[in-house]
Amino acid sequence: MACANFSFTLLVLCSCFATSFLVCHGFPVHRKNPLHHRHQPRFASHNYRDALTKSILFFEGQRSGKLPSSQRMTWRRDSGLTDGSTMHVDLVGGYYDAGDNVKFGFPMAFTTTMLSWSVLEFGGLMKGELQNARGAIRWATDYLLKATAHTDTIYVQVGDANKDHACWERPEDMDTPRSVFKVDKNSPGSDVAAETAAALAAASLVFRRCDPTYAKLLLRRAIRVFRFADKYRGSYSYGLKKFVCPFYCSYSGYEDELLWGAAWLHKATKNPTYLNYIQVNGQTLGAAQFDNTFGWDNKHVGARILLSKVPILASSSLHVKYHQNYGDLSIEIWAPYSSAQYTPGGLLFKMSDSNMQYVTSTSFLLLTYAKYLTSARTVVNCGGTAVTPKRLRAIAKKQVDYLLGDNPLKMSYMVGYGPRYPQRIHHRGSSLPSVSTHPGKIQCSSGFSVMNSQSPNPNVLVGAIVGGPDEHDRFPDERSDYEQSEPATYINAPLVGALAYLAHSFGQL
Repeated sequence: MACANFSFTLLVLCSCFATSFLVCHGFPVHRKNPLHHRHQPRFASHNYRDALTKSILFFEGQRSGKLPSSQRMTWRRDSGLTDGSTMHVDLVGGYYDAGDNVKFGFPMAFTTTMLSWSVLEFGGLMKGELQNARGAIRWATDYLLKATAHTDTIYVQVGDANKDHACWERPEDMDTPRSVFKVDKNSPGSDVAAETAAALAAASLVFRRCDPTYAKLLLRRAIRVFRFADKYRGSYSYGLKKFVCPFYCSYSGYEDELLWGAAWLHKATKNPTYLNYIQVNGQTLGAAQFDNTFGWDNKHVGARILLSKVPILASSSLHVKYHQNYGDLSIEIWAPYSSAQYTPGGLLFKMSDSNMQYVTSTSFLLLTYAKYLTSARTVVNCGGTAVTPKRLRAIAKKQVDYLLGDNPLKMSYMVGYGPRYPQRIHHRGSSLPSVSTHPGKIQCSSGFSVMNSQSPNPNVLVGAIVGGPDEHDRFPDERSDYEQSEPATYINAPLVGALAYLAHSFGQL
């Protein structure tokens, strides 16, 4: 398959994840060398099934609101039961993004999109964990529906992050202001709105068969929210800067989210309107940007991967027109043995703050693109080297294995997995005594004595993936080190899909 058939620029994270680019082309696989999606190696060094179970269980530890009777992370209790009341809206529920007690809508929506994408690509392999994964998604979408209940308004944050960070207290005790922040037509937020639309659209596909009524509600809301995101353009970091920055500033702008949102709406609706939107707006929205970071802020790479399935598996005049409009935008792939930064132990390293989020998102994209290439019976040729889906999967596996313990410290960076894992994660609820063991309120400032101590966290936040080691594979396991020791929902979400694939390929599911 010639590269001209791919109607967009696609950054695939391949081999040694270089920062310099080579123009690459996709070619059909010869009949002599078919690509097989399923492999059954005889031995796996890790229990990917156990890691999958725990990666999903983690989300129960991040829940806000009234907890259900099925709650498995039993050291957590109800919290945030009056959220939204200051604005006379119901914003109870959703997730705390990381180790604090704030509900940030931007990373929560991205988490929801990635959990949904994980299920859409690999949910068929999850078996008994599929229901738990759907439950994790629904906990988020129920909240996002509340946050988007009013037309042309999205409630994007509950809690004043600066005041919240001045305390170290359990979510069950929090007495810091539960301030509510919103975007609307007077103070737009195309980034957070389009990401919310993407989340709702992706989730609608997850529930399309098992709960079609709910799925239709999600999709209708996604369409409305995307319309708002596009009509009133602007970054939420502008109007809400002192509340969302530096925590979740939209550093990449809102253009990538508009492309991402349109891509998900196309996938959910099959309406050519959204492909036409990408054609018409792609140039101004940065469709040709050659960036290589995928996470809660920058969605360009993810949008290209998502859209790659459209021209690979189908053809239409819209695809041709899009290609003609943007020229021969080839697949670009990070070439082998180039200059991407790795730790000495082999971990992809992009930045010191929560680096593991890029490891998990990259691993997911590699496995997903490998799946797409396999379906199209296609490989990617880079500078004369054929990069097969098998190669992409091997790279992803190596990164996941490092995370699970194949590293110089022989430490799993998933809490509760393996014999050695972080004991002092930067997480209020995990580090302070649970309500069952300490029913009395723990005051705002008194919790800092625990935060600054060397004692292990009393509550194991099973499945939490922390920020990870530094560029030299060092990990001090210090609670005050939020860059390395804080977990986050958007670190776990992409790994759910990657673990499902690996567990299946090794015969564990």
